Amino acid sequence: MLIFIISLVIVVLFVIISFLAPRTYEVSRSIVINKPHFDVFQYLKFIKNQDHWSPWKKKDPDMKQEFYGIDGEVGFIAKWNGNSEVGSGEQEITHIVNNQRIETRLVFFKPWKSESNAFMFVEDLGKMQTKVTWGFSGNVKFPANLFMLFYNMDKTVGKDFEEGLINLKSLLEKA
Repeated sequence: MLIFIISLVIVVLFVIISFLAPRTYEVSRSIVINKPHFDVFQYLKFIKNQDHWSPWKKKDPDMKQEFYGIDGEVGFIAKWNGNSEVGSGEQEITHIVNNQRIETRLVFFKPWKSESNAFMFVEDLGKMQTKVTWGFSGNVKFPANLFMLFYNMDKTVGKDFEEGLINLKSLLEKA
């Protein structure tokens, strides 16, 4: 009987914790680039350009990549298969609002399966300055949402976004 009660308490606690655990996430970072708005957007809409500033390309410069469709247009897909730091997955351009935003579907197959909505927003600040916001959001299903109690997505992925945006700023301001 004691084992039954202990088991029941564990199950009840597990269920309560699963309801308290986050089921969504959103991470984004922004930077101001001293470059005209049009130029920044035209560079960002091409997914292949991410190889020049993305922190993940630096983590595995030898990752295998495949591309399908026309880069810079809705429907373009970039697939990758890399080391344990970058995993494998694909990114597809799903929506473009010219000179405003690029939206993509970001799917990871390894190290764990997940799907997110990624975005890059550009805002003309005038005086040859452009604000770029890079981020992603998604849902976490049970029981994976329990992991979110112990993993700070904003801190972990956020630092990669910060590094990437600093690289992007440096690259575009030199050009």
